[in-house]
Amino acid sequence: MRRRRVFVLIALAAVVAFGSLAPASARAGQGNGGPQCQDDGAQADRLAGQPFVGPDGTVYLNQHAFIESGHRCAVQPVDGMTEARIMKEVAERTSGIQLESAPGSITIPVYVHVIQQNGTAGVSGTGFVPSSWISSQISVLNVAFAGNGPGGTGADTPFRFTLAGTNYTVNSSWYGAGPGTAAQTAMKNALHQGTGDDLNLYTNSGGGYLGWATFPWNYAGNPLQDGVVVWWNSLPGGNDPAYSLGDTATHEVGHWVGLYHTFQGGCNGQGDYVSDTPAERTYAFGCPIGRDSCKNKAGLDPIENFMDYTDDYCMYKFTTGQSVRADTMWTTYRFAH
Repeated sequence: MRRRRVFVLIALAAVVAFGSLAPASARAGQGNGGPQCQDDGAQADRLAGQPFVGPDGTVYLNQHAFIESGHRCAVQPVDGMTEARIMKEVAERTSGIQLESAPGSITIPVYVHVIQQNGTAGVSGTGFVPSSWISSQISVLNVAFAGNGPGGTGADTPFRFTLAGTNYTVNSSWYGAGPGTAAQTAMKNALHQGTGDDLNLYTNSGGGYLGWATFPWNYAGNPLQDGVVVWWNSLPGGNDPAYSLGDTATHEVGHWVGLYHTFQGGCNGQGDYVSDTPAERTYAFGCPIGRDSCKNKAGLDPIENFMDYTDDYCMYKFTTGQSVRADTMWTTYRFAH
């Protein structure tokens, strides 16, 4: 059941907990002795030498070139003025409200919209996603937001996910829809379900991107456009060498609940507005263990964090501070909408 809560006090401070950076001993949620978070030969080839095929079939010089192109995530950074407005709204709307929800106390219904380029809807064709992939994606989200990565080192957030429905559509225009396009607007206007505390997850070609999301403060102004779009091959069961374990969706859902990239703001200023994610000069990719791009700041780069740009098998945690921020944003912008 969806949560309906009564709150009594405000708690906006994030907990500082840098901790040590431990390599992932197994892929989060798979429990099968999966890939190690280490620089193996295949990863080195992807990053430096081997051509890398993007979601839309574009061939890049290597994986690094793909990331440099800006197609890893289409979410735009939020400037300091906008963030100041957001925090003012948070303070106004959450006065007298407790913002430390119990772990697992918020269940989010997920409506999955699978867009195929061709074939028979729900049966075959480019972009077809079987139900087993969708079930696995929901499981990956639950593992990530429950903090059940390697060693149980992630924060156990308030959020859990349940599949509310799946629909399949054959539409070549929507299949190619990218962020900000008329095709995306039409797709979401036609298919969106639920309200502000329901997640609409669309799978298509990604329009050349791995994915993108709307932020919670965008909902009231344009509710039908709310949601997350990801490349269909990024779901668990896909065959991309770096991004087919389901954490493109985890990353984008992180934005959907109000989180920024860990590298936002670089080494200076407020960064991602979370105190327990170490400052990071720019995004990480692959799985660069021990990277420290802000040597004048405490902590190694948070390459294991879902809001960085590392490969799926490298990322396995949200922090306590991220959990608090997401809960704050949920209460302010999504709860009871």
